[in-house]
Amino acid sequence: MEVRIQKWGNSAGIRIPSSILKSLKIKTNDVLNIEQQEDKIVISIPKKRKISLEERFKNYNGDNLAKDFSWDDSMGREIW
Repeated sequence: MEVRIQKWGNSAGIRIPSSILKSLKIKTNDVLNIEQQEDKIVISIPKKRKISLEERFKNYNGDNLAKDFSWDDSMGREIW
C-alpha cells in the first residue's frame, strides 16, 4: 500500500488506514516504535514488559500516599 508523506507542523507524517489500526488493535495516542533498517522504515508495536511487584516498589520510600484522603459523608448509595 502506498501512502503520501505530508507536512504536519514542522515535521512530516503519514496516515495509517483505520482497517490496519483495527486489525492490530492500535488506538489514537498508543505508543509505537519506529526505526530505520537499511532503506526501510519499520513501525512496530512495543512488547509489553511485565513488571514484578518488587520492581514496582523499588523506589517507594514509605510515605503515605493517601494522607490527604478524606472519608466524607456518603452522597449517594455508598455503604460504609
